[in-house]
Amino acid sequence: MAPSLLRPASPCRPLAPAPCAAGPGRSRATVSIGDSRARCVALRAAGSGRSDFSCTTKASTDHSGLTRQLLDFQHDTVDETDGGYDPFSQLKERFTDFKQRNYVENFTNYQKLAEQQTPEFMVVACADSRVCPTSILGLQPGDAFTVRNVANLVPPYEHGASETTAALEFAVNSLQVPNVLVVGHSRCGGIQALMSMKSKKDDRSSRTFIRDWVSLGKSARLSTEAAAGNLSFESQCRHCEKESINSSLLNLLTYPWIEERVKEGNLNLHGGYYNFIDCTFEKWTLVYRPGLEGGSKYAIKNRSTWS
Repeated sequence: MAPSLLRPASPCRPLAPAPCAAGPGRSRATVSIGDSRARCVALRAAGSGRSDFSCTTKASTDHSGLTRQLLDFQHDTVDETDGGYDPFSQLKERFTDFKQRNYVENFTNYQKLAEQQTPEFMVVACADSRVCPTSILGLQPGDAFTVRNVANLVPPYEHGASETTAALEFAVNSLQVPNVLVVGHSRCGGIQALMSMKSKKDDRSSRTFIRDWVSLGKSARLSTEAAAGNLSFESQCRHCEKESINSSLLNLLTYPWIEERVKEGNLNLHGGYYNFIDCTFEKWTLVYRPGLEGGSKYAIKNRSTWS
């Protein structure tokens, strides 16, 4: 059965600042950069309950001093380590291997990419470390303009500016990509957070950045509860993982410049679902029929599962 289609989600509300105070389940740390004043940071401990934003401060301007240090950096400088574990050692080896096996062997192509990019896809994927669209789909540099966020959500147009909407605007209007692909996945922590939210209006003191962000998928949660509310929580989350993809596809059509290109036939909207439990990938394409009367304007076509 093809995943059902949903109405666009409603925009989320701004966060309310929380008082600067330590509490149970949170430890405190002091962060100091340059001559900026120390600021308090609330860290969520493993197994703790709610996490608050302990204080808000204005952004530091000390980054200019850090940038000057980078500009003064000499490329022949030996890597500085403290003799312990270096988390970058493997990354360095992988980069060197990439340069020799990929960049050097495809030098002409990379020279062209240095001048211009013409990606075939705009990909919206989850920030989950287990879901890397480049590795899963074998994407090479220049193939896809990509943005990743928690639960691979696309906010509706009225939500306003975000890193996701900015990436969409650039990809569609400037790069004029012919395809937008929204990729969801199994056991998504963002969807689990969405499905764990109470139906009633949440108390403001329990709000976090994550909570406010995944609230964009509220319509997917409500639709899931109506269609699969009698199933286990795990099954409901699995259902909602696909519902939220379709919700994001419909949210894409709330952007005037996306809807226009879709109606003109210059842009296609696709959904994808990666199940890393059994390593399968399901994909489908959204059909948009704005002039249709007496029926749904939306349908799914070209659905297939790769296994």
